[in-house]
Amino acid sequence: LKPAAHALFKKLKDEELELLVQVVESQGAWESNCVLAPRGDPRGVKQGLPPQVLLCRLFRWPDLHQSHELKHFCYCAGGQGVCGDLAVLCCNPHHFSRLAVPGEAEPRSQKQRLEGTGHENQGMEPMATPSRRKRLWHGMRGSCWGSSLGPDTPPTTEAPLCSSLPDTSLSWSTVKDGCWCKLAYWEYRTRVGRLYAVHEASVNIFCELPWGSGFCLAQLPAAYRSCAVRRARGKIGRGLLLSREPGGVWAYNRSEHPIFVSSPTLSPPGACGLTVLKVLPGYSAKVFDYEWAGDRRGWQLPGEGPCDPHSIRISFAKGWGPCYSRQFITSCPCWLEVLLNQPC
Repeated sequence: LKPAAHALFKKLKDEELELLVQVVESQGAWESNCVLAPRGDPRGVKQGLPPQVLLCRLFRWPDLHQSHELKHFCYCAGGQGVCGDLAVLCCNPHHFSRLAVPGEAEPRSQKQRLEGTGHENQGMEPMATPSRRKRLWHGMRGSCWGSSLGPDTPPTTEAPLCSSLPDTSLSWSTVKDGCWCKLAYWEYRTRVGRLYAVHEASVNIFCELPWGSGFCLAQLPAAYRSCAVRRARGKIGRGLLLSREPGGVWAYNRSEHPIFVSSPTLSPPGACGLTVLKVLPGYSAKVFDYEWAGDRRGWQLPGEGPCDPHSIRISFAKGWGPCYSRQFITSCPCWLEVLLNQPC
């Protein structure tokens, strides 16, 4: 990949190159702008990899092969060349996720991927400027946290108060307010905090997210937390990005541990059992389909009874269901309930 990367870096403008360095150093800790590259294969590249595939393979997933394995984020203006100029597209490696497909074999572990990245990119010298070359080189070898990023939008999350009343119903005022969903955070069977209303197209749910905003679970107080809950909360980290997009809702796992998701539309039509999708770090999945939701009225969870057909349940780090020791999500130490407002 060395000749391909050299050819691509030469085509990037200085500001695009600097932005790429910052993104690689921070490992996507902030919502950066697009890194725009010319469409088409870089000159002299035998592999013929599109720019976004090349950089995602270099900096994130060495086993990546095709662009159809990727999905660009909702806030990425140049993911499909929609930034106003069809001659360029975004190749910011942290504007993309890999697609999680139910029933698909798991890829190599995070440790193996990091080891593969360090080996594959050894000897790489992509930049003409020494300082940039050194910084990007460290990013390729997996040395992650740089401190050279400038200030970004400070967190604006308010600290919800702890509530003992598990009110998870959406009122008419919610619909009038333009809220497309509300979030309820649970620890086992106890709801912690108030419902968090989401008005923007996407929201971060996290415990530790530098230069980020959204639903900060670290700010939620609780009278008592068991060791299991504290351990699970310690694995949430950057959490996930939840976005409403045409046709459905997507979840992107930003943390370093898997998340587990269930919703009525993840189960095949007519299925009686519960489908729990495991979403690995760096992967995303369409976790709710508005069109399919119309056929899921009267949805019931095995052993738990009727459930809101316009809801999503997400557990941090711990799975549940037929394939796990925990049969119900209420046996998971930390989980999230997404209550969707039905589209008009």
